[in-house]
Amino acid sequence: MRAAAQDTLSTGINKGVDRIRIAPAPFHADNADAGPLKVTFDAVLESDLKNAGVFDVVSKSMEPQAQPANPKDINLSQWSQNPANAAFVALGGFGLTGGRLVVNAFVVDTHNAQYPQVIGKQYTDTATDENARQIAHRFADEIILRLGGGLPGIAETKLYFIHAGGGTKEVWAMDYDGANPHAITHLGSIALSPRVSPDNSRVAFSTISNAGNQIRMYSLLLGRMVNFSQTGDLNITPAWSSTGQLAWASSRSGNPEIYVGDASGNGARRVTNSRGSNSSPTWNPKTGSQIAFISSRTGLPQLYIMDADGANVQRMTDGGYATSVSWSPNGQFLAFAWNRKYGPGAPGGQDIYVMDIASKRWVQLTNGIGRCDFPTWSPDGRHIAFAVGSGPRGQIWSMLADGTEKQKLTSGDMPNWSFR
Repeated sequence: MRAAAQDTLSTGINKGVDRIRIAPAPFHADNADAGPLKVTFDAVLESDLKNAGVFDVVSKSMEPQAQPANPKDINLSQWSQNPANAAFVALGGFGLTGGRLVVNAFVVDTHNAQYPQVIGKQYTDTATDENARQIAHRFADEIILRLGGGLPGIAETKLYFIHAGGGTKEVWAMDYDGANPHAITHLGSIALSPRVSPDNSRVAFSTISNAGNQIRMYSLLLGRMVNFSQTGDLNITPAWSSTGQLAWASSRSGNPEIYVGDASGNGARRVTNSRGSNSSPTWNPKTGSQIAFISSRTGLPQLYIMDADGANVQRMTDGGYATSVSWSPNGQFLAFAWNRKYGPGAPGGQDIYVMDIASKRWVQLTNGIGRCDFPTWSPDGRHIAFAVGSGPRGQIWSMLADGTEKQKLTSGDMPNWSFR
């Protein structure tokens, strides 16, 4: 069956449902010292709600000037009528007590005068700018969970990626929105393809060194490298299953084939056996029983799926040149990088596509922003991060899973979204 284009392919966020209109009111400063950290909190909360993909966020110019500290202080009609027209309002008090942040956060339903409060939370932590950010993320995720259809938000998730500089490439991490980028490894080598484990305890990646291309394992709990067992000159593109298994490509049997083993590389078993190169595996996170991968067994690299034991291999793309793939959390879609019209003199370039696995229908999500690669799904399935360009000039972008609301996050390459 040929892969077929369909511009109206639904990835779960573009169903025509009206977004929930919400107003993040500036929180009330309970004391003067809270001012600077409150500014951070207010900005991050508003940004998180805008990025969620489920809300229509009221602009500040349309909000009433009031800053209610709790549901008893709010005039619901001010917020429910023009120009705000908000269905819900996020509000609360933000203060400092004994060097600690104390945030009392609420969400009210503007159309329920009798019982307006739908969320009430208190958050406390040491008074730092970073903690103000994290409390905003936590509150945003609570709002998204309660009002956004029951899916957990992604404001507390991380992106792992490759940062190039000074002739080396290291594994870095950052918040989902590009804030707080920081180095994870300091190996002074060339790191590639970072993949974080489902429990956020380890990062698997490959390195290029005198020993060849080898998989390395970094423990986020211990803050150091840990052992990973492997043989052969080439071991690359690790990928975690939702249960903690690892798949990767290895040349131990000749040409690169897909192997599956445990988190330390033990018990490795070969699951592909074909001519050409097989690499870039990614697991179906919904079932853990299927793997998508890239293979050149028929010539140019194409996208395939198979059972986790190597059975029932299916070719998904019908031509061009595919380079990387990521499986959606609900198991229904593949995001992949594809130069669909690859060849001498052919128009077009490498872009990000999403394919519905059952029908093999696909939709193109990027166009004209440069060479795109390494898509990675957010754990809520509403977002995709990806790389534009590579090396020191590479950039990491994100977008909603229908290709809208693209934004640059930071400089880097090969992003991987944490499971949660």
